[in-house]
Amino acid sequence: MANNSHAAPAPVGGSLVNAATLSCGVLIALMLAVLVVRFLFGLGSVTALNDGYPWGIWVVVDVMIGSAFACGGFSVAMLVYIFNKGQYHPLVRPALLASLFGYTLAGVGVIFDLGRWWNVWNMFWPGSINPNSVMFEVAICISLYIMVMWIEFSPAFLEKMGKHETKKRLNKVMFFVIALGTLLPMMHQSSLGTLLVVMGTQINPLWQTPMLPVLYLLSAITMGYAVVLFESCVAASSFRRKIEMHLLTPLSKVMLGTLAVFLVVRFGDLVARGALSNAFAPTLQALSFWLETACFVAPLVLIGAESNRRNPARLFIAGVLLMLGGSLMRLNGFLIGYETGAGFSYFPTLAEVLVTAGMFAIEVLGYIIITRRFPVLPREDALVAH
Repeated sequence: MANNSHAAPAPVGGSLVNAATLSCGVLIALMLAVLVVRFLFGLGSVTALNDGYPWGIWVVVDVMIGSAFACGGFSVAMLVYIFNKGQYHPLVRPALLASLFGYTLAGVGVIFDLGRWWNVWNMFWPGSINPNSVMFEVAICISLYIMVMWIEFSPAFLEKMGKHETKKRLNKVMFFVIALGTLLPMMHQSSLGTLLVVMGTQINPLWQTPMLPVLYLLSAITMGYAVVLFESCVAASSFRRKIEMHLLTPLSKVMLGTLAVFLVVRFGDLVARGALSNAFAPTLQALSFWLETACFVAPLVLIGAESNRRNPARLFIAGVLLMLGGSLMRLNGFLIGYETGAGFSYFPTLAEVLVTAGMFAIEVLGYIIITRRFPVLPREDALVAH
């Protein structure tokens, strides 16, 4: 493990104007144009939502999947601060940066999907809240977690501004902030699974189970590690940096461990409920289930051996497959495996796709800008030393 002084993060530097940032700018502009129409003329003017499908990809992709992708900060912080695996500390800040963008935009994205979006403040008003509501618990936890993550990441901004005394004072209470940052994701990621539980028989038996809170939490943690692998590989390639294999190789082993626990719970539940037979029916849902399962199982084959975990390309592919598996699990539960009755169907419009693409473009653009101008990634000399 490198000396802490060598492992201190530093700005990557370089121009902010390139093909990637310009492409993101175009997607963001298209998203804003669609949102102007949406807020002026309502959801019906740009979406395919209806009484049978009151939510679409803005909720499922931007919120359900987006927040799971944003679990990298929580997953790595849990390793470092709860399980005392200090060697992973250089991964905390870049993972946290991706997470705070993912969660912040997921929180904002909810407003896009609300018919009467101007009433969103009611969820914080004591006279309007319903403490027995799963959605209330999710809304409050995500809102609090967004604030917690910005506080956790604030030392990067304080270092850039030279506010070292402020950073020292903040460090005195950071243990409390980190504790909240570990607890809150556990609460709302499990509760996102509970949202499906309360829908009862509308959800296909392949994805309807009382174990959903556990499955959603385990898959979110696994996806968090997968996103760290993905982000580290992409950042190394994009910024022409040495890849952090001394950290990613052991981290991938931890990821496989959580994946194995998830698969045991997942298939143990299907067998115990007698629901596995639904996977052999000639239906779209069964096909999508096996595609989801293949994405979850493939990384065990791809990087199960120690020697394969030293291969950056294999780590990258394994991370992408796990991200796809977790995404399909959520798409299957909330859309493909959702049966609302005859006469209703849903397929996203181009406008919905453009908004979702714009949201991810904001994340990418924000990540590029902040890593180039603020101390987020480890110094290059620390990586070379390894």
